[in-house]
Amino acid sequence: MTSLIEPGLIRCTAVVMSHRLLEPFLEAARSAYEECTPSEPPSCFAVLVGSVQGESAMVRRVELARSVRSTDEVAAAEFRETIVPLFGAAYENIHRGFWCDSKDLLRIQRSAEADGWDIIGSVHLHPDWHRIGPPAERGLRISERPTPMDCYMFGSTGWPVNMICYLKRGGGRLQHRLGAWGLPAGLQDTDCPPLDIRLGTGGQERAA
Repeated sequence: MTSLIEPGLIRCTAVVMSHRLLEPFLEAARSAYEECTPSEPPSCFAVLVGSVQGESAMVRRVELARSVRSTDEVAAAEFRETIVPLFGAAYENIHRGFWCDSKDLLRIQRSAEADGWDIIGSVHLHPDWHRIGPPAERGLRISERPTPMDCYMFGSTGWPVNMICYLKRGGGRLQHRLGAWGLPAGLQDTDCPPLDIRLGTGGQERAA
């Protein structure tokens, strides 16, 4: 399998996509949010497929993927040996964090290549855990901005687009905000540059 994008070498300043592409992810994210408990944070993750043209990432498909965080031995070792020591005991919870199923990733990559595209990034859920999580885990305020662990994971994948969907309850309904972020300068860097989001509807684009 030959990727069209060399991880970590492609950087962009904007991500362009149709909002309708996000609808299946948003539906899955809302379901995960509604079903979560204080001991099991909601988790939702999707892979972004498309191409990078100049400084813009063009998203053509959004593919939901499964997490094997709680069952994969490589994932368990990474969390135990690296992520927990770096980012805290909260990540000992096997329901916290995401590890994409390698079978899903291979399937998505092959499908993308068949259409002349590539995997260019991901989108994942951030709930308002500082409001709905257990008291011991409410110290870190969550939003559409990346946490230090997010930045580490972004740097590890090397994908140029890293989107976060912040989901919170307000006014009696669930609301979401989107953020998009580039790669950190290094794995130990906790600062990711923001990317412009241009959401298209009916051939038009608007800023998120």
